[in-house]
Amino acid sequence: MDIRTQKTFEALFALEDIRETLRQRLPNTTSPEEENTIKENVNRVRKILDDIENNTGTPEIRKIADNIDIRSREETHINIQPIQAAGRLTPEARKALIAYGDGYSTCDACRKPFRLDKISSPPIAPFHEQLASFVNMDVARVVPGARRGFQAVTSSLVNKGDSVIVSALAHYTEFLAVEGAGGIVREVPLNEHNIVTADATAEKIEAVKQETGKLPVLVMIDHFDYQYANEHDVKGIAKVAHQYDIPFLYNGAYTVGVRPVDGKDIGADFIVGSGHKSMASPAPSGVLATTEEWAPKIFRTTQMTGDLTKRKFGVKEVEMLGCTLMGSTLLGMMASFPTVKERVNNWEDELKKSNYLIDGLLAIEGSKVVSEYPRKHTLSKVDTIKSFDLIAQEHKRRGFFLSDELSSKGIVGEFAGATRVWKLNTYGLSWEKVRYVVDTFQEIAEKYNLQVNKEKNSND
Repeated sequence: MDIRTQKTFEALFALEDIRETLRQRLPNTTSPEEENTIKENVNRVRKILDDIENNTGTPEIRKIADNIDIRSREETHINIQPIQAAGRLTPEARKALIAYGDGYSTCDACRKPFRLDKISSPPIAPFHEQLASFVNMDVARVVPGARRGFQAVTSSLVNKGDSVIVSALAHYTEFLAVEGAGGIVREVPLNEHNIVTADATAEKIEAVKQETGKLPVLVMIDHFDYQYANEHDVKGIAKVAHQYDIPFLYNGAYTVGVRPVDGKDIGADFIVGSGHKSMASPAPSGVLATTEEWAPKIFRTTQMTGDLTKRKFGVKEVEMLGCTLMGSTLLGMMASFPTVKERVNNWEDELKKSNYLIDGLLAIEGSKVVSEYPRKHTLSKVDTIKSFDLIAQEHKRRGFFLSDELSSKGIVGEFAGATRVWKLNTYGLSWEKVRYVVDTFQEIAEKYNLQVNKEKNSND
């Protein structure tokens, strides 16, 4: 970690020490001892700020609570990790973490009817309305990650033995959600381009009907899958599902928050998004949105009564287990939301950067892109078996030579040791950083005598 980054963390920690003194004192009163402690820490901060300004000093804090490393990869590196790119927090979200880190901080002003989506201060209730509007659906809830969105829908719709249509590239959490509800997944096969089509979905529905004598109860398909980040025909698939009167769940884990998503235009009955994957939010966070038709079922309230106490909790939603995201997780999501709403309008530029980087890799002789090309997403899967892996076969560090070379240039996030087939994500990187990454890959290739066609990236 460079000294300026190190000292920035130390300054933040010193300010937290001052904050702790303020927390421990009597209201609006400080004792002489507390005043002393505050002054000592203020002097520490001043000294650290001088170090930051002058780029001087030595590390004084290397661990948090003695055993937790300081995470500084976003400050000191370019991170191309495939699942982290669109989850980087905004400055506003990081500030929300500081202010609302206490466990039940969202509940300070919780009043009747005592439910998360009804809290007005902080403005959680309006945020739920804005989320629904953001994806053009009628009702939305925040959930602890996309997986809990899948779970809420499957536990509402799927009974033991019911079939659920998923993609042959479906995420494991979709499988678990179906299994947890007692259902059975039925996978739609891919075409020769690793794409799920509407026709293939219709054929699978017919096959399930023929085999079981019943229609599937749900179709659940990713817009962009996590393995290739290929785009699947969700609009056509939604239309097919509705022709059979089957509800359609749109998995937007890699779209909601990075590109425009219009649920009504798609024909989705349910939209699931990932906050920590695509909405610049702390983990675990996500969104589940639905239509007026399905909201009463998915967000049903409890009807149970205690046999001894006769207690009722009718306002609590069963699939949400009453309340979902609390404290800094939710407030971080809310704080990032204005930026997220704006950034989806820049999707075309993000795609240009993605294709520029992929073209730069393809300029290295022997490299291939496994995902559909040109890229329609910033997440991509590449094949360097005939390029970087040839070097790995002879290098004393084997596949880790590439990680070593990239790290020495300040680039992290590729699968450590992988030189065959691996993934990367350019989302949120500036053009300056994208060009730097391309130049670095090509410089590494040339260092080890791989042929590079520089003309391929001559145009942005």
